[in-house]
Amino acid sequence: MAVDSFTGKLAVVTGGGSGIGRELVRQLAAQGCSVAACDLNPDTVAVIAATAWAAAPPGVKVTGHTCDVSDEAQVQRFRDELLEQHASDHVDLVFSNAGIGGGESFVAGPREVWERTFAIDWCGVYFCARAFLPLLIASGEGVLVNTSSVNGLWASLGPGVPQTAYSAAKFAVRGFTEALIEDLRVNAPHVRVAVVIPGHVGTDIIVNSIRARGLPGPGQMSDAQVEELIPRDMQAKLIGAGILAADASADDLRQMLVQANADFRDKAPVSAAEAAAIILDGVRSGAWRILIGEDATMIDAAVRAKPEASYDYAELFSGLTEGRRQGHPER
Repeated sequence: MAVDSFTGKLAVVTGGGSGIGRELVRQLAAQGCSVAACDLNPDTVAVIAATAWAAAPPGVKVTGHTCDVSDEAQVQRFRDELLEQHASDHVDLVFSNAGIGGGESFVAGPREVWERTFAIDWCGVYFCARAFLPLLIASGEGVLVNTSSVNGLWASLGPGVPQTAYSAAKFAVRGFTEALIEDLRVNAPHVRVAVVIPGHVGTDIIVNSIRARGLPGPGQMSDAQVEELIPRDMQAKLIGAGILAADASADDLRQMLVQANADFRDKAPVSAAEAAAIILDGVRSGAWRILIGEDATMIDAAVRAKPEASYDYAELFSGLTEGRRQGHPER
């Protein structure tokens, strides 16, 4: 089912205070769609709600709400707030976009960090589906859009970089979304679902992930907090990889985090605004699977072609390497 227009509809966007979520709020509002956005950070979501509303056409309303999507009670409160503020008994679109990184190693990492990452990235999608699916069913043509990741196709960042909590959560999001396709066909055929699979998109996920752990931004961290985030064994690996100087101070570590976030955001092959536009184009067209970026397309093709080689990195990407040697562009 394609969506002819977003005009006059009501959309929910989680993680709406930054990155792709912020751009979804802006672009939906500009296209005549009222939006209820939530975020862990009350200041950023308030700013985007106010600016998007001010720039929107007449009749559009944009509201900002504070919500930790890993807490079902907060999700339910968010739902009740937005229904009251928008004077509605239904929603038309739900973008479960909130997410953080972290929980890299199940074997060696802190359990609380692993579970915090998994709770936001998976439980947040589950709780929002529980809260909002009845309201999508009450709409004439509801659409649920869940954000997975390229790590929902491939549970790795490459050699030597465990990525377990994030990957497990994003695989769960993809599997849940695909399972809903037939469920909705049977039980709510006027509602459809789509899964978003981004590769590297320019966002502040590094800083936001740190803050979701209850820590301040990198520039405001104490020496003890820096040590908590980057323990000695991790520092040794960074030194061994040539990323960090052997005599690095806490200030050096703080600056490294600030620079890493800036590089991830500003040097990405796809901007958050471009990603949001791709998502909305996919929703309009009726797509159920929305890949973002050449890296996502390439990894999707590689793991489908050679599933048994998914974690034999040389074999998995041998075709890509050969293609580049012969002068073929990346596909």
